[in-house]
Amino acid sequence: MPLVERGLPLSERGAVVTVGTFDGVHRGHRDVLAQLVEHARHRDLPSVVVTFDPHPLEVVNPAAAPPLLTLHHEKLELLALAGVSYVAVLPFTETLAGFDADYFVDHVLRERFAVSELLVGHDHGFGRGRMGDIGVLRALGRARGFDVTVLPPVHAADGTAISSTAIRRAITDGDLGRAAAGLGRRYAVSGMVVQGDQRGRTIGYPTLNLGPVSPRKLLPPDGVYAVRVQLPQGTFGGMLNLGPRPTFGDAGRRIETHVFDASQNWYGAPVRLDFVRYLRGTRPFPGIEALRAQLADDEQQARDALRVADAEPGSDWLPHSPERA
Repeated sequence: MPLVERGLPLSERGAVVTVGTFDGVHRGHRDVLAQLVEHARHRDLPSVVVTFDPHPLEVVNPAAAPPLLTLHHEKLELLALAGVSYVAVLPFTETLAGFDADYFVDHVLRERFAVSELLVGHDHGFGRGRMGDIGVLRALGRARGFDVTVLPPVHAADGTAISSTAIRRAITDGDLGRAAAGLGRRYAVSGMVVQGDQRGRTIGYPTLNLGPVSPRKLLPPDGVYAVRVQLPQGTFGGMLNLGPRPTFGDAGRRIETHVFDASQNWYGAPVRLDFVRYLRGTRPFPGIEALRAQLADDEQQARDALRVADAEPGSDWLPHSPERA
């Protein structure tokens, strides 16, 4: 097939490619990415991740579209850490959704990304209605002259396959430990620091306020959390309030964090907040002094939780070895 304008410097020798939504970039995804990099190195070819934005279900069945573990910028950051040569983002449209398996392989994977070997997970489906299953893909590979490598699932310690769906369920249930075990890292939300109403500093607990988060982002239940705060100046401990501020009559859902042992103007700075432990629910207090006393107790609990977390092996990245069936 003649070369077309690809936007990537890929030669006629081709590339090792994987395709997927990769929401969460969890341990199962990272295993696929590690295998992708290794296969590409062995063949002396570039590695290419082809992913989509928005999530395909937002186009083909919006009512069934799940909340996202990783917003687009969060997913790209995690993919960049995987060591792949290129990440290509395909705008997922109704036109793309209508491609059948043959057309997708010929005009996307072969023409645009010069696939020489395709790596996919065991449950991969592609093309219109996901009719292109593993059997179809292998047949197309034989007919078109590219290799297909199917990778088995990665399992959690309890034997269940790691999946974005299972991790979403853990976060919705407030089970941060189970979510972190599936992700291989703490669950996080990121964005830009914005100016708040500066009420916290008047009671001795100034807060860093996260700008509006997309409603597509999955957040854990409202409450107070011990967190790790990732800022350009470094990593800090902190305590985060997610939800309303009923003591002040504020019913809006906000994310505000008191950063330990650091204070400066972070307005406009990027920040990532890693959830470490749930401390308590949100509730109103009879006055400022009662609130201040509770915040002092929250701070002590958060500092203790962070000390315990720091003593755990792999506390930040949780690099568990893949457990295969």
